[in-house]
Amino acid sequence: MTDKSGSHSQHRVADETSLKYMLKLAAPMVVTNISFTVMQFVDRFMVSRLGTEALAAILPAGIVSFLPASFAMGVITSVNTFVSQSLGRDDKRACSNYCWQVIYMGLAYFVFVIAIMWPAAPWIFTAMGHGPVVVNMEVTYLRIMLYSQFLAVFIWSSSQFFMGVHRPVITMYAALCGQAVNVAANYVLIFGKFGFPAMGIAGAGWGTFIGIAVGAGIRMAVFLTGDINATFKSRQALNINFGKIRDLLKVGLPAGFGLMVTIAFWGMILFGLVGKFGKEASAATSAVFACINVSVMPIVGIGTALTAAAGKAIGEGKKDVAIKQTNACLRIALVYMGLAGLCFFVFRDSLMTFWTSDDKVIKAGVNILICAAIFQVFDAATIIYSSSLRGAGDTMWLAAVSSVGTMMVLGLGGLFIVKFFPELGSLGPWIAATINIIVSGLANRWRFKSNKWMRINLFRRRPAGVPVEIEVVVE
Repeated sequence: MTDKSGSHSQHRVADETSLKYMLKLAAPMVVTNISFTVMQFVDRFMVSRLGTEALAAILPAGIVSFLPASFAMGVITSVNTFVSQSLGRDDKRACSNYCWQVIYMGLAYFVFVIAIMWPAAPWIFTAMGHGPVVVNMEVTYLRIMLYSQFLAVFIWSSSQFFMGVHRPVITMYAALCGQAVNVAANYVLIFGKFGFPAMGIAGAGWGTFIGIAVGAGIRMAVFLTGDINATFKSRQALNINFGKIRDLLKVGLPAGFGLMVTIAFWGMILFGLVGKFGKEASAATSAVFACINVSVMPIVGIGTALTAAAGKAIGEGKKDVAIKQTNACLRIALVYMGLAGLCFFVFRDSLMTFWTSDDKVIKAGVNILICAAIFQVFDAATIIYSSSLRGAGDTMWLAAVSSVGTMMVLGLGGLFIVKFFPELGSLGPWIAATINIIVSGLANRWRFKSNKWMRINLFRRRPAGVPVEIEVVVE
């Protein structure tokens, strides 16, 4: 009997570390992220038909709106860590209760965000040195996106929960529905189809709002009903639990801060500094970002699955399994993003002419795509290693690397290049960005190989054998 049990255990561990197992877990998130990338690609292509000003406006406005959202998303990603480790510890009720805690925190947070950023919007884009026409478009889009992010709290929280409990297919179907609605609504509202007025860039914002509302509604309906409620008691775990909030903030605040700082500096450098070289440079950067999303988003999906897989393995006390899972995902990421980088380099002229016929935009974009081609494999390493470390709860290290690297290499480095090598034009800040990604990839690899993350125990303060939290729930 013992031999059979041991044989079965070994077989299960082998399955969990196999490429097939990781691809099966990651596939729904990869599809989700690819569909999201396609949606963004189509949205941005629709906006590009409105002219260079609209193309130059949509990405800076999107990044500014994403700045406060990035902090919330960073905190919310900690749900995946705690849910997956709780699943590994067989504490299923705690899984849904962790999800509710971040929903409560996220809604309260965005009330303050909207109150502050709505009146500040014109000043933000004027300070970037953008022209009046572009600023008006940016302000319009930003304000609509702020409303969208209030609803997006439900999407981010529930998606991390579903990934943590290894049910990513739910997120995939909900995302596909929401994104299809988004694209259709954008087409109707941007160009004024079927009797609706042509709203231009505002139509892109409201189309996104509608798509997010649909996606959030589907996810929460599944979260609160059927097998999910029966297994994880999602309707019975609504109570506010300050112990779990403390846990989430301890792991999530560094992640949120690191992500926010990174987004802030990428926005400031790539659109503050790039914007100084004219609207053509901003438009080229916007087009290149759309291309980069095609390469990076599927790997982000694999990384999200890796966080859940590694978290569950760590919760079960099988840290060696987490190492093998990381190596399997890394091989996939390096091959895929390496091929993407090769395509960026070989087809850089064709990629830019797809976006625009403006010769100045094409010339700037072609040079930027060379930088994008160079940093692809390092970006793959950054994403995979950070995802695994996040599964262990090693977010303080990730925040330090992200924040310090972004401020010193991208921030100061970008300013240095623009000041002393102005002849590089919009390419200068992108060179700094390339160096920053290379440094981050190497730093995260070193941290993972050091095995220091193995000493992290998110539940150390609780007695052994006792569930994540002892609580009295009034049902």
